[in-house]
This record gives sequence, C-alpha cells and structure tokens, in this order.
Amino acid sequence: MEKQMSKRLRLGLIAVILAIVAILATIWALVLIHQHYAFLGRHVTPPGFVPGDFQLFYVANTIISTINIALLVILLVIYVNIYLKTRSPFTIGLVIFALVFLVRDLTSSPFVTAIYGFRAYGLGPFAFLPSLFELIALSVLLYLSVKY
Repeated sequence: MEKQMSKRLRLGLIAVILAIVAILATIWALVLIHQHYAFLGRHVTPPGFVPGDFQLFYVANTIISTINIALLVILLVIYVNIYLKTRSPFTIGLVIFALVFLVRDLTSSPFVTAIYGFRAYGLGPFAFLPSLFELIALSVLLYLSVKY
C-alpha cells in the first residue's frame, strides 16, 4: 500500500512539475512574441507570415517542446538511477536514447532558434505536430518507467 502511495506521489509530483514548466513556457513564449512584434514594428510583415496562426502555433510548439525537455530530464534521472542500481546494459541504451532526444529537443526548441534569430513562418500546424507526437511517446515511456 505504501509503495503504491509512493508511486502516486511521484506521478503527482511529476505532473505538478510539468504543469509549472508549461505555464512558465507559455508566459515566456508570449513575452518573446510581444518583444518580436515590438522589435519589427506592426507594419513589417515577413513573407508567408500568417499573424493569428503564427502566434497560436509558435506558442503551442514552445510549450510542447519545453514539456518534452522536462520529460526527458526526468526520464534521464530515472534511467541513471536505475543504471546505478542494476548496471544493466539495456539501461545504458535508455540513457543514450534520452540524451540524444534531449539534445535534439534543445537544439530545435523555439527558444534556442529565436536566440539565433530564426523564426518558423508559414508552417501552420506542422510546426508543432512532430513535437506533439514525441510528447505522447515520452509520456507513455515516463508512465511505464515510473509505474514499474
């Protein structure tokens, strides 16, 4: 009974952490969009730019990719702890998997691309769909890792 309570507590704590990360990412993305518009001025429109879509998809992609980064950090901590306990070669594979996806998500994060001056214009929902599918896969992986 106590073990199940501990698992529920861990899942609850992870959910709270992910919610906080999502809220902070949303606020940060909205601030960056506001700064971007203030920098460009309201009269400059880049080619292929759709104002309403850009804001919605950019914010969605920012939130999803930031949650993916948080999920990968949590998974990495879990896998390293499992490896320290079991010394299983399979767990090393999971650690490498998590590290590679973490680097991928860090380099493709809208925050990182915005730092270097790149923007995703005109992609529509394709801006965030790959990250959404990755979020689903990582959520299942995290659930299975915490459950057992």
